[in-house]
Amino acid sequence: MRHIAIIGSGPAGYYTAEAAHKQWGDDVQIDVFDTLPVPYGLIRTGVAPDHQSIKSVSRRYEKTALTDNVRFVGNVAVGTDISIAELQALYDAVVLATGAPNDRQLGLDGENLENVFGSASFVGWYNGHPQFAELNPDLSGRHAVVIGMGNVALDVARILAKTDAEFAGSDIVSHALDALKASGLEKVTILGRRGPHQIMMTPKELGELGNLERASPRVNRDDLPEEADDAILEPGIRKSVTHLRSFAAIPEDMHAEKAIEVEFDFFANPIAIEGDGTVASVRVEETRIANGKAVGTGKIYAIPADLVIACIGYRTSPIPGVPFDERAGRFANDGGRILAGLYCVGWARRGPSGTIGTNRPDGYSLIEKVAEDMDSGVLGRIGKKGREGFDALAKERGLDIVTFQDWKKIEEAEAAAARDGSPREKFVDIEAMIKAGH
Repeated sequence: MRHIAIIGSGPAGYYTAEAAHKQWGDDVQIDVFDTLPVPYGLIRTGVAPDHQSIKSVSRRYEKTALTDNVRFVGNVAVGTDISIAELQALYDAVVLATGAPNDRQLGLDGENLENVFGSASFVGWYNGHPQFAELNPDLSGRHAVVIGMGNVALDVARILAKTDAEFAGSDIVSHALDALKASGLEKVTILGRRGPHQIMMTPKELGELGNLERASPRVNRDDLPEEADDAILEPGIRKSVTHLRSFAAIPEDMHAEKAIEVEFDFFANPIAIEGDGTVASVRVEETRIANGKAVGTGKIYAIPADLVIACIGYRTSPIPGVPFDERAGRFANDGGRILAGLYCVGWARRGPSGTIGTNRPDGYSLIEKVAEDMDSGVLGRIGKKGREGFDALAKERGLDIVTFQDWKKIEEAEAAAARDGSPREKFVDIEAMIKAGH
């Protein structure tokens, strides 16, 4: 019997578990660990709460989780409750699927001012991540600046601009919904160093921005390249730029009819965040594109900002005893191999890139490598203590493990507490989760 530990229960973790089950059938036991008492990682706490169709992929992971030889081991912090070395002594292969839960830092003066947040914390706040439930952003000001030109920046801008009614059917947590209802925001500026042709926003998400009840997207026509230049773009980016062109064509009187303006400020590189204790503005240098890169022009201006959210990427959390690539913000690895018997997959392997679906081929490819290493003898004798050994250690240390069956009870309790039209009201307190599960 092969024994595999997968650290992280998000898409990368469960696709890897699915691949392992298909590779070895009944001749493998797979334990999927998570620090939280609840599974699914960024599906639960990262995907926008008004994108329920994307969250439905968790049903596939549930099918894997309910197979006899796959077990969810929640409420266990690897690196604290148990070390990587201890897991390696118990399991034939250990796979890190921990994602990239930490914000990349802007590296700017003023980024530690009050009401300046990274997207991991801000998104975690409105998605009910226990770590960020107490964030308490001040939304009473008129101006918000969102730094970044990817889908996370779009998600944040859209959430800030939506009406209460537009959250019907979403699972945004109540503390965030209440704060957004009382918001005083009149303008959201989406700030990007480069131009429309370099955005990473996808057409579907951009299209949503043009259909909000109280918000109007604004693009400066002068920022758009000649329309003929769109022909060189990949089809997806071309569709996105088409949305930007439609935003630029919105008449002024239509902008005036909406309570909130969402403005795209292209060719704008933030160089400092300013304020006295609390953020008041973002200082920006105008840029131009040279060989695909943003180059400063020396022209400086300031954008009023009562709230700043930086959506510039994520980093993996280092784990003691595991080689880490500080520059890339992920585990040091060669195609998923870190050390003998220790692997990584998903964002922990490649950094924060690709879609949820990208993790499926990644997981399957990694399991092929694990199988090669097992068959070649690189990992030594197969058949360590695995689950039995971990359970003995957990009992000795008094770990309060949350199983998938416990999670189903938590899920039922969240569904029962949901407001009308919402699929769930998430627990934002770990002790409350555990109590509901047990």
